[in-house]
Amino acid sequence: MRRTALLATVATLVAGALVWPAARHADAAPATFVHPGVTVSKGQLDFARTQVNAGAQPWKGAYDQMLASKYADLNRTPAPRATVECGSYSNPNYGCTDEREDAIAAYTDALAWYITRDARYAQKSIALMDAWSAVIKDHTNSNAPLQTGWAGSSWTKAAEIIKYTYTGTWTNSGRFATMLRDVYLPEVIGGSNSNGNWELTMMEAAVGISVFLEDKTSYDKAMATFRTRTAAYVYLSSDGSVPKTVPSQNLDTTAKIVNYWQGQSTFVTGLTQETCRDLTHTGYGISSISHIAETSRIQGQDLYGTDVGERLRQALGFQSKYQLGTAVPSWLCGGSLTLGLGPVTEVGYNALHNRLGIAMTNTQTLTLQNRPAGSNNLFVAWETLTHGDNPN
Repeated sequence: MRRTALLATVATLVAGALVWPAARHADAAPATFVHPGVTVSKGQLDFARTQVNAGAQPWKGAYDQMLASKYADLNRTPAPRATVECGSYSNPNYGCTDEREDAIAAYTDALAWYITRDARYAQKSIALMDAWSAVIKDHTNSNAPLQTGWAGSSWTKAAEIIKYTYTGTWTNSGRFATMLRDVYLPEVIGGSNSNGNWELTMMEAAVGISVFLEDKTSYDKAMATFRTRTAAYVYLSSDGSVPKTVPSQNLDTTAKIVNYWQGQSTFVTGLTQETCRDLTHTGYGISSISHIAETSRIQGQDLYGTDVGERLRQALGFQSKYQLGTAVPSWLCGGSLTLGLGPVTEVGYNALHNRLGIAMTNTQTLTLQNRPAGSNNLFVAWETLTHGDNPN
């Protein structure tokens, strides 16, 4: 009897151990965070470094482009502020551009450090991060959540590389973590009911900050918001006659949904909530979807095989087709689109086409045409270098 009961207990425990990973929520925080693990992994960095040092293209050209940019200038003077005030379309602009570009510069220098092992670049990245962590206390005015998302996304990519690969010291890394926890995270973690690119970018920053801080609670919250927003940002025919919505927005009639989707009443797979606004803002949303999916994959939960991957694939293909010059039909946005998708296709294209083997003709054409992809000067930078045809 005792032996039978013991065997039953062991069987139950074993079954539980076997079932748990499969039952684990697809976007839950990892048991142990992987570093560097925000958008770009160590394996990806190593691949890029090897290719650049071998003079291989397109990576060498992408690296040269990065190093020639203003962001890699070792004489750059940081311009931190205690309060960054950003109104609609950055008007007023009190520190908005300075903060975003200093954050991109910190990331640029971190990449340059990793590829060259020239400590001057790591020290410059640290100097930029230290300058801001010593001063900034708040973001204000209407664009504060978006601004915080943009800057926060770049800061965390820089910090992950420096903290976990630089062989020197970063004395103020704790102060930088406090800045992210106290100044940035509270501004983005609650989400937004504005146009979808806002919340997607905010969740990109929140996920990155959560990885750097190893904050599982915030990671889970940001990922849950991300899944809901992605489903409400990119339409699939399987969603039904109208797009999915974010419950807090109370878009409870077709008329309200059409209005939120920029007046578009015909819904087709790959259309986004901002396609009829312009492809530039749409590109921001698509980019953040790809960045979060990539971070999640690095952290051990691959979302590319879920509806996130399918929505990303369809959004890339739909937008790329028109960016490449396909005539806009009369039913789509009144027959006119404002183009300007931006350098946002590399991460998603690499994940879906190169890793998973999915044919993406339009996205492939646009991606190759745009290489080397540079920076949008907001939160996207150097993705041909980091993700172009990268098998890791």
